[in-house]
Amino acid sequence: MLPLNDRAGLSPEERSALERELGPLTLLQDVVRWGFASTPPRDVTEVVVQDEFTHDVVLPWKDGGYLVFDTT
Repeated sequence: MLPLNDRAGLSPEERSALERELGPLTLLQDVVRWGFASTPPRDVTEVVVQDEFTHDVVLPWKDGGYLVFDTT
């Protein structure tokens, strides 16, 4: 897993739990499957095109927050 950039100010416990949950996700396919397997299911909210090779994939997380996955 690539480093987690915490822009929400998570507590150490929340950050650790999120790192464990996201650790196995290495491909965009893994992220999408993880999202749909979650309760409630999380669908891709938005894809932000950075350039022809890089996209940010946004999924809802909890408490109105979002996770953004940088993909190349």
